[in-house]
Amino acid sequence: MSSLRRTPPTRHALLRVGRRLERVRTAAELLTRKRSALVNELFRTARPVLDAREAIEWQAAVAYSTLLHAEADRGHALLHAFSMPMRELQVELRPTQAWGLAGAAIVARDRVRRSAVERSAAPGPAGPAATATATEFEVLTELLLDAASRELLIRRLAHALAETSRRVNLLENRVAPRLASEIKRIGSTLEEREREEQLRYRRLLKRPRSR
Repeated sequence: MSSLRRTPPTRHALLRVGRRLERVRTAAELLTRKRSALVNELFRTARPVLDAREAIEWQAAVAYSTLLHAEADRGHALLHAFSMPMRELQVELRPTQAWGLAGAAIVARDRVRRSAVERSAAPGPAGPAATATATEFEVLTELLLDAASRELLIRRLAHALAETSRRVNLLENRVAPRLASEIKRIGSTLEEREREEQLRYRRLLKRPRSR
């Protein structure tokens, strides 16, 4: 790139750029190892996450299908009244670390599924369809809570992998070639200067000595 400042062609500069190139190659090698480790961790984590997503997708389809039957049986307004009052679920989180990535794991949570007695609406007036809808959505909520920490981890692993790959590509495809080209340029300039000095010295030797 023409905007980059060219290094003065001296032996000291040649040594300095050479050391920089060694550090860049070492960093690229370490980042490549990190990238391989992140890929392995991502594949190890991906299977449970995919299984959980399939289970959530299937349970969501079941829950919403049950909800449609309940609305057809009791009507939307009555179902909305049965769903009140809303409740809050308390979860306890523990900080986690994986390859330097901060995360969180649910170590304790409130029980989601309730019996018919624990619900605000009695099974009789609510009807079996409404009771089944509540149960299916409670199961769906449990699946979502159980999958949350793994989803967070895999998203951060994917982000870290993309960032590491970007840095490896930058070092290997831009920084290292530029430094190698600079070393070649400085080396060629120094060799040319040395040839010129040798040629000048030979000419001096060939000069006739004055008496």
